[in-house]
Amino acid sequence: HIRMISDGSHGYAPGYLCVFTHFFLFQITVYDQEHFQGRRCEFTACCQNIMEYGMETVRSLKVECGVWVGFEHSTFNGQQFILEKGDYPCWEAWSGNNAYRIERMMSFRPIYSATHSDCRMMLFECENMTGRQWEVCNDYPSLQAMGWCNNEVGSIQVMSGAWVCYQYPGYRGYQYIMECDCHGGEYRHYREYGCHAQTPQIQSICRIQH
Repeated sequence: HIRMISDGSHGYAPGYLCVFTHFFLFQITVYDQEHFQGRRCEFTACCQNIMEYGMETVRSLKVECGVWVGFEHSTFNGQQFILEKGDYPCWEAWSGNNAYRIERMMSFRPIYSATHSDCRMMLFECENMTGRQWEVCNDYPSLQAMGWCNNEVGSIQVMSGAWVCYQYPGYRGYQYIMECDCHGGEYRHYREYGCHAQTPQIQSICRIQH
């Protein structure tokens, strides 16, 4: 990390703490009450357990910079929630498109590989990068409508960027964050999609971009 106190130039207020990681700026503010009330904590790097900061859970948040992923449980476990720049006044705001709504968020981290540039991912029909394959570089609200063979993806290789894979068409259901800098970009079995993954069912995908 590069930590810098602004002198007022470059558009930042004097005294503003800037933390640059991988050439991007990441900042998130979380609250222990809905609508940005109660105890507040600001983060520029990962948080493995919000209880270590005196909060029972996160009930609202503001993403100031960068893209983050939130987790249902501590140490980055459980359901995943993509958190892009903006305000999230209550838990429905980050889990509203999820078929399994969870009111808890206990840990979160930046997605360093999110980018505006090249995003490429290879989908495989079977586990261990076998079977029919398809390289994608765009968002698809329905993989089957675009010609994918079924409603499951057995394994995935992320060549560049970061993606959200969804259980159902239309970007609904469980979210699985796929990153080129995690697992070496290789997800050889659906259990590596996330500890909450119970099947290899993936039916829509979306690039994660700043």
